[in-house]
Amino acid sequence: MRVVVTGAGGLVGRALTEHCLLSGDEVFAFDHASLDISHLEQVLEKVSIAKPDAVLNCAAWTDVDGCETDRARAQAVNADGPENLARASRNAAAAFLTISTDYVFDGAKEGFYTQRDDPNPLSVYAHAKLDGERRAQLAYARTVVVRTGFIFGCGGRNFLSTVVDRVRRGEKVKAINDAWGTPTYAPDLAERLRALIVRDIPGVFHVVSEGEGTTYEQFARTAVEKVGCPTASIESVRFDLLKRPAPRPRNSKLRCILSPALGFAPLPGWQQGLTDFLQSLDKSATG
Repeated sequence: MRVVVTGAGGLVGRALTEHCLLSGDEVFAFDHASLDISHLEQVLEKVSIAKPDAVLNCAAWTDVDGCETDRARAQAVNADGPENLARASRNAAAAFLTISTDYVFDGAKEGFYTQRDDPNPLSVYAHAKLDGERRAQLAYARTVVVRTGFIFGCGGRNFLSTVVDRVRRGEKVKAINDAWGTPTYAPDLAERLRALIVRDIPGVFHVVSEGEGTTYEQFARTAVEKVGCPTASIESVRFDLLKRPAPRPRNSKLRCILSPALGFAPLPGWQQGLTDFLQSLDKSATG
C-alpha cells in the first residue's frame, strides 16, 4: 500500500510511519517543514505526486493554550488542513483518515463519551478540530475521523510522555487530580489507524487504550510505581488552580460503539501501554 502520512514529525506521526513501514507499505512521510497542510496548492501537489492508496493526517497544532490566542492559525491548521487533505485524497481516489480530539466534548457527562454524544467544544482548539472533522467529511465522503486523547509515547512532549523523565531527574511534578481521560499509547493507536484505513469504512471512531480511564495524577503515580522511584515528588493539584488560558473538559473519557460491531478488538490497556513505554525508554537510554 502506498501511504501518505502528514505530521510525521510528531508523536503519532512517527509511530504511524514506523508501523506502516514495518507492515511493508511504501510511505511518503511529511513533517511540517516538508508539507504545511494549511496551504491547499501545496497539499494538492504533494498528494498528486505521491499517488497514494491512503492518506493519514496526523498533523495538527495541539498547543491548546496557544490556539486560544491565535484563532487564525488554529483554524488554518486544524480546520482548513483536514479539508485540504480530504480534497486532495478525493482527487487521488485515496482513502482518507484524520485525527481529531476528545476535547470536542465539554466534559459535563459522567462516564464515557461515545459517537452518540453531541460534541460541545469549549476552546478555540476544540472548535477548530471539530470544524476540521466536519469539513473533511463534507469534502470527501470517504473520510475516517478518529477521536483520541491523553496520548503518550517516546518522543512526546506532553505531560504523560515526559513525567517519567522528570521524576527520574528528581523534579517536583504537579499533576491534576480532577480531570479524567483515557490514556492512549501511541504505537497501539498507530496500529489501529492503519487497520481502519485498510478497512476503508467512513465514519467517526473513538480510539483509546482499554480501561476505565484515569486522572493525570493517577497516571503519574502509576508510572512512578512501575519505575520504582519511592522518593518521587508528585504534587496533587486541582485543574482550576493552574489558571490556564484555554478551558478544557474535566472529563473526556472515550469509548467506541462502532469498533466492536466491526470486529475490532480493544486496544491493550493503558497500564500495559505504560509498561511498554517504559521499556522503550530504557532501550533508548541504553542505546
